[in-house]
Amino acid sequence: MSEISGRADVVLSGYGPVGRSFVEHLGRERDALARRHGVRLRVAAVRASATQCLLRDGEPVPPRPAWGPLTSLAEMLDRTGARVFAQAVPSSPELREQAAAEALIALGRDVHVVTATKSHLLSHWRQLDGVARAHDRTIRISGATGAALPAGDLARAGLRGLGCDSIRACPNGTVTFVLDRLAEGASLRDAVRAARRRGIAEADPSSDLSGDDSATKTRLLAALAWGWDPAEVRVDAVPVDDGAGPVARHAADRGRRLRAVAVARADEPLVVRVELSETEPGDPLHALAGPEKAVVFGCPDAGDVVVSGGRSSPLGAALAMVKDTIEVTAPRAGFA
Repeated sequence: MSEISGRADVVLSGYGPVGRSFVEHLGRERDALARRHGVRLRVAAVRASATQCLLRDGEPVPPRPAWGPLTSLAEMLDRTGARVFAQAVPSSPELREQAAAEALIALGRDVHVVTATKSHLLSHWRQLDGVARAHDRTIRISGATGAALPAGDLARAGLRGLGCDSIRACPNGTVTFVLDRLAEGASLRDAVRAARRRGIAEADPSSDLSGDDSATKTRLLAALAWGWDPAEVRVDAVPVDDGAGPVARHAADRGRRLRAVAVARADEPLVVRVELSETEPGDPLHALAGPEKAVVFGCPDAGDVVVSGGRSSPLGAALAMVKDTIEVTAPRAGFA
């Protein structure tokens, strides 16, 4: 138990599945989180594309028709006195500039940024980092690097001094699930349908199957681990297409599993490759089942550091945002 030092208000941008899960979890667990971590978190306002709502303490988010017109973010941050600006808007090219501009506004007003949105991290990394440092604020991106998988925490801080020189990752649960179904004899169309039925795959899984999502997450992990600028990283990705089925079955016949493995190496700067690779028993990436994810951080002297698991869902991403929000607001002393 921790002594509760105060309240931290949050302004949330984006009220899709991840944003709703974030608000609902904080509302449901606020007292328990306060006792455990010493800070009482409260969502003070929620913003969507054209509307917004202000929330009184303990008040649930009202139905959308009751929301008011969108005001400037700067005005909202000042009005609420928020300590954290949380982003859960879609990672789409159309929203990239808006996401970047709003994050920069928040940092410029001495507000921490917690984001599950990837697009602006790929294009505005250096600018965001520079403004955050100038205002002594932090940016946390756990929700953008694998939902509840804490790979981002390891890449950012957990590997310091361990000499990490490579990253091998299967950070996309959809493509792992699909490859395992192909190995069992399913067609690509049927494997994708099964992933959708289980709530694993998006309506449009093209980013998963092309390798783009795996490459994006690995670019961000490499940026955290080695200071790469994601905008400068070249991606070479092999997609999962109809030709992957026979390869997956051939691997399974020999006790192996085909995986879409994203690879980055410190000695090959600014390059991320996503390859369809056979994995053998004993490899952490071979052991994945269904939509599981894993990242292997290669540390020659310390030994490989492996992180796997973590729910791949809107709730998983929301929990990662909750974790990041606690990290930037909770008091720290002793073992905290």
